[in-house]
Amino acid sequence: MKHIYIFEIMTTPCELQLFHNNKQFCNDVAKKVLKEAKRLELKYNYFDKNSYLSKINARVANVLDLETKELLKKSKRYYISTDYIFDITLATIKDIYLSNNIKKFSQEKDRLLKYVGCENFEIKKNKIYFSNVFTKIDFGGVVKEYAVDKVVKIIKKHKIKSALINFGGDIFAIGKKENGDKFKIGIKNPFEKKQNLTYVEIMDEALTTSASYERSYVIQDNNFSHIISKENTKSNILSATVVSNSCLNSGVYSTSLMINDLLDVPYKRILVHKDLSITN
Repeated sequence: MKHIYIFEIMTTPCELQLFHNNKQFCNDVAKKVLKEAKRLELKYNYFDKNSYLSKINARVANVLDLETKELLKKSKRYYISTDYIFDITLATIKDIYLSNNIKKFSQEKDRLLKYVGCENFEIKKNKIYFSNVFTKIDFGGVVKEYAVDKVVKIIKKHKIKSALINFGGDIFAIGKKENGDKFKIGIKNPFEKKQNLTYVEIMDEALTTSASYERSYVIQDNNFSHIISKENTKSNILSATVVSNSCLNSGVYSTSLMINDLLDVPYKRILVHKDLSITN
């Protein structure tokens, strides 16, 4: 029997499908899922000045709990493995994209770029040290995917053999559907959102899609992708989908492919090009 739960996390619509005969049992699991996701949302909210992450950015706190320490260390490893594309310190220039003056935007970006890069902070034992006062960290490209992976552990701990977690397109399939089929996930046509260009079947795998057409920043008629990078490069592709063993892995590499579609990725990928052709 399928039980569906719909909620919002990190300003994103989410859906949880649990396949189990006991509805009350599923309700209890769903509550634990929501509680864990909310915990992470509050802890790592970049925009909430009272969040743990904001206190780190404000240099009010530098002692790291184990979870944050591991996330930071993983982020540094992703920084290296993506050829310095995936960078949680891009938050350093994040706020200037809200500017309404392209000249001031360019000047501020030039000034701050030297403070962007994971080499601008280091972790010693259980503390974080920044090399300057300007570098900021944002887990925006990490925390939702990390939340999905944490939710997967909760569901598996409760011995549910079949489930589909979807946090705003960050997806993990546990097992198969009730009829024995794998979960079938559609890859959108960027120009016709209700139409899928192709489908991917997954089982005990994560799938994420990053796209440049969904959102953008506009500064005096200049369009910038919501996927921020050091360079003002325009993506050669419309979307990148990555299938891997974790949502965090998939999310990091699908985002990075939007900046460099030639990046060597150790997982299955599906790229949608501007002519709607698809390559792997």
